[in-house]
Amino acid sequence: MSSIGKLMKQAARIQRQMEEVQAQLSSRTIEATSGGGVVKVTAKCDGTLAAIKIDPQAVNPADTQLLEDMILTATNSALAQAKEISNNEMGKVTSGFNIPGLV
Repeated sequence: MSSIGKLMKQAARIQRQMEEVQAQLSSRTIEATSGGGVVKVTAKCDGTLAAIKIDPQAVNPADTQLLEDMILTATNSALAQAKEISNNEMGKVTSGFNIPGLV
């Protein structure tokens, strides 16, 4: 029983730490650009987008495909960086706590 009690306390502590890290991640942002800075995307480390900025000179009605590609590139880059930070921070909380089936 003693080991189960310790395990439960450790799980509760990790849960509190994970909630704190998630709260911190929701306010942390990453910026990514494409097209030489023409498109800038800001993503939060909780996996949401905070802003998309487009240089007005990049808007060419005859070539929307290029603008769409730049937006997609910057967005994917920002979200990938944000996810990496999130995974690293959450990994710090759960390191050393291995339960089969919990990854």
